[in-house]
Amino acid sequence: MADGQEPRRATYPKNTGRALLWTIGSAVLPGIAHLRMRRWWAGGIILAVSVLLLATGIAGALILGSDMLRSAAYIVQGRWLLTASAVAFALTVLWMTVVVHSWAITRPPAAGRLARFSAGTVVLVMCVAMAVPAAAVIRTSYTAYDTLSSVFNSALGGEPHDAADPWAGRDRVNVLLLGGDSGSNRYGMRTDSMMVASIDVEHGDVVLIGLPRNLENAPFPEGSALAEQYPAPTGFTDLLNEVYQTVAEDPGRLAIDPDATDPAADTLKSVIGGATGVELDYYALVDMEGFEGLIDAIGGIDVHIEDPIPYGQEGGVLEAGDQHLNGNEALWYGRSRVNSDDYARMGRQGCLIKYVAEQADPMSVLTGFQDLAGATERTLRTDIPQSKLPAFIELADLVGDEGEMRTLQLSPPQIDTAYPDWEEIKGLIAAAVQEQEDAQETAPKDGLAVEPSPSPGQQPQPGGLAAGDDVADSTEWQEYTGLPDPSPTTEGRQVGSDAGSLDALCP
Repeated sequence: MADGQEPRRATYPKNTGRALLWTIGSAVLPGIAHLRMRRWWAGGIILAVSVLLLATGIAGALILGSDMLRSAAYIVQGRWLLTASAVAFALTVLWMTVVVHSWAITRPPAAGRLARFSAGTVVLVMCVAMAVPAAAVIRTSYTAYDTLSSVFNSALGGEPHDAADPWAGRDRVNVLLLGGDSGSNRYGMRTDSMMVASIDVEHGDVVLIGLPRNLENAPFPEGSALAEQYPAPTGFTDLLNEVYQTVAEDPGRLAIDPDATDPAADTLKSVIGGATGVELDYYALVDMEGFEGLIDAIGGIDVHIEDPIPYGQEGGVLEAGDQHLNGNEALWYGRSRVNSDDYARMGRQGCLIKYVAEQADPMSVLTGFQDLAGATERTLRTDIPQSKLPAFIELADLVGDEGEMRTLQLSPPQIDTAYPDWEEIKGLIAAAVQEQEDAQETAPKDGLAVEPSPSPGQQPQPGGLAAGDDVADSTEWQEYTGLPDPSPTTEGRQVGSDAGSLDALCP
């Protein structure tokens, strides 16, 4: 610089409109207004940081977008949800600060009051528009965090969890799935739907064990208050679906763990685990009154219906064929007993689980997240620890992509629901699980089908029906049992000791 020469100073834009354009530009590319006003250090730092953050965001979106499983795993972790909220809030505040400061340094000092007011209003509207995406992120993150804290609150301290070995070396994880049938016109809750899902954690194969609601004489764990209240040999004279409500009416005295989040469900898990010989790890109870909200949140489900299913008191019918069901229709698909029976309904409930597992893809879950989170918080109770959720998401993906789902319905003629032989029931379940594991050992290595060998002791059944075959009509039912068909339909009924493939039962 020559002696006596003054340094070049930044000149303001010629008018308010041009200053506003530079301000709007700084919202798209932060820092350019500062560079325009020759604030080199500030403009350079703001621009560099903005580009770095943008590149990081794009890279993260590409990585997570290509791996929806990883995205879902982050969503179910409270610390990541809170971090996402904090980051979204901080970045938005910084972004708005840069825009406001860009206007402050570029507006002409001589601008009129009306021009300054109009331009300031535009800047304010810009800031509000910039805050909308952040508000959506914060709202979604908080909704997810609140849902997780409410539904999985019982296990926030949690059992010891090793992310590298979430199942502690076990080959299978067993979950009790309960459907509670409650309503404003009913007293309490009956668990009319009871299934044990035994899941192979390596292959994703599942055996669904359906327990009829009308099983009687349920055995209770020795030394429990229930066993003392209902001593042998008479024992519990009500149906199995009454155990939950019986405990819920007096949890302080009858519950195995009165301090559990849901003492009645926790106790029922122990009762069914002991009765079936399956070590149950967790339970998940869905109130069927709110089930339709869950289905609606994922956009409904596609099902195949063999025969028309009447439902309700207004003459509704789910027609035969391939149908897309909304939440209310899916609820009736799983619960209707019109012209049917409990065992047909159990078969449809197994199909319903299969359809949901196959069709509830991560994208549909994310797009309907707000509704899904609200419905989940209203209807789901579980003792699954929050720390286990990423592992369950990976397991669910394995089940949907590679696993085979089979079902064992504990229904006549396998068992007598009025006088069940619980030791026989344990044997049927153990045989079904073993059969699936044996099939894994003989699974094709090169795409060729391998015919599994019969289970030990398995013999052909009368009337040409092998164990696990579906009974096609009442004639075969009578030939097999010597008894009249107890219901107008045999949909979902099976005979024999092994489990039938849900792919065959639920096309």
